Amino acid sequence: MKLNKNFVIHKTDEETVLVPVGNADFSGVVTGNQTFGEILELISEETTLQEVVAKLSDKYTAEADVIQKDVERTISSLKEIGAVDE
Repeated sequence: MKLNKNFVIHKTDEETVLVPVGNADFSGVVTGNQTFGEILELISEETTLQEVVAKLSDKYTAEADVIQKDVERTISSLKEIGAVDE
């Protein structure tokens, strides 16, 4: 999976914003925290769900299953708006 090229990431000190550009079918913006931004950065390059979970598990002390559920929920939401290519 990979972030769709019609979406760009903008980070501020406290939040991350995902903005559709070009031919995106979604209009609006998606905001999230720093972890959301890290997920977006990880899927900016071709990757798998397990790779994203593994990298976040290395960084955070949360249980791996909690991280996996959070990543799955985030990716699912991004797929719904067309921001993730399979």
